[in-house]
Amino acid sequence: METGTLISLALYFIAMLGIGLYAYRTSTDDVSGYMLGGRRLGPGITALSAGASDMSGWMLMGLPGAMYVAGISQIWIAVGLVIGAFLNYLILAPRLRVYTEVANDSITIPDYFANRFEDKSKVLRILSSLVIIVFFTLYTSASLVAGGKLFDSSFGMDYSTGLFVTAGVVAAYTLFGGFLAVSMTDFVQGCIMFLSLVLVPVVAFNHLGGIGQVTTDVSHINSAMLDLFTNAQTGQALSALGIISLLAWGLGYFGQPHIIVRFMAINSVKAIPTARRIGMSWMIVSIIGALATGFVGVAYVVQTKMTLDDPETIFVVFSQFLFHPLIGGFLLAAILAAIMSTISSQLLVTSSSLTGDFYQAFLRKDASQSELVLVGRISVLLVSIVAIALAWDPQNTILNLVSNAWAGFGAAFGPVIIISLFWKRMTRAAALAGMLVGAGTVLFWIYAPVTINGQSLSSWMYEIVPGFILCTLTILVVSLFTRPPSQAMQDTFTKMENKLQADQA
Repeated sequence: METGTLISLALYFIAMLGIGLYAYRTSTDDVSGYMLGGRRLGPGITALSAGASDMSGWMLMGLPGAMYVAGISQIWIAVGLVIGAFLNYLILAPRLRVYTEVANDSITIPDYFANRFEDKSKVLRILSSLVIIVFFTLYTSASLVAGGKLFDSSFGMDYSTGLFVTAGVVAAYTLFGGFLAVSMTDFVQGCIMFLSLVLVPVVAFNHLGGIGQVTTDVSHINSAMLDLFTNAQTGQALSALGIISLLAWGLGYFGQPHIIVRFMAINSVKAIPTARRIGMSWMIVSIIGALATGFVGVAYVVQTKMTLDDPETIFVVFSQFLFHPLIGGFLLAAILAAIMSTISSQLLVTSSSLTGDFYQAFLRKDASQSELVLVGRISVLLVSIVAIALAWDPQNTILNLVSNAWAGFGAAFGPVIIISLFWKRMTRAAALAGMLVGAGTVLFWIYAPVTINGQSLSSWMYEIVPGFILCTLTILVVSLFTRPPSQAMQDTFTKMENKLQADQA
């Protein structure tokens, strides 16, 4: 590896660990500080932290790889994500910020469910915690696969060594610095990702003669690459269900704990519109850059007659061949930033659930704040080890792993969270049933040995669609056929409505 590249990466690692140390010295004395930053995040950090933790390694590797293989039909994923993210800021963020504070200062999603529905049985807390632990461990493993592939393809390291290096650095600053470290590193990583996703496609297009020339070259290679309604990989036209499945990625936003926890931590409801403008601008430019990278990569690989074994490494190829080693190191740091920002957020949310929703709720109700923070740090380490084991196979496809976990959260949590914030009549039994149906439908859709027209259920329709719909219907039906919420629960809901109006005034 070039010396310049090593210098860039070393500076990046030092910066991330330095931020973790700073956060450790300033905000980790209690559980609220460690897990939620004391609800003091400004709109800029909130927006870029949410975006960076959302867009993980699949933004710089998975999405360009999908575009490289299947053509501009993959734009439908981007359209769905942009719409979903915007509605998440608009519909969910203000109410979730207020209600989690009113509902006994809830600091985790299971905590919110338990307080919102007066779940004295703790069944709802246990189920939601299990969903988080299972799907986030899978999600974290997807990000580690991206890290392993990066070290394997760029640094000449063994894939397994790359897993340990990626997980080790992230676990270190997350373990010591908690939520503040995660959010601050996400902000820096978001800036790095943004600059890289502008720089790489612009330089690549210019290197190959401009957008017009690249479009002509790609058309000659495979005209289906330019067809919005055809999958260039298979040559088959996208059906209505296929387009709906790609757009349905946007539904997942409403149930992603590592993203919506940022809304819980922002310093005020009035700061949310500013965060929305910053976050959406960052997201739109970044997604366009990722798609453009995959598109121009098709022409570049053919013109240079190179062999690209893994389409998900096209961003890495550009960083190695089109830029000075110092800049190339910065671009590789961007991939690491995308990977690490998501891993750290997922590790922290999973740790929060293990600490508050299992350890404190069932084992040590009277545990001190320092003890709970220690348990949280141990949980970060344990989840990292399990995720490494799951990511051990380098043949895993990043986008497929992410899509499964994304669907699981979107279907299990999305409808429950949205309806709980808007409908006073929703009951605890409905939340429990909806969560079970949503998660169960996704798992059935992925793993059931059932086919339609020779296709697996997951290939025929993205699993989040039936999961989200069935979860919503279950909540509505069960709520209407079970005993109405208690007066105390309805009074809490009214208190939330009144505080929201006051905060927005």
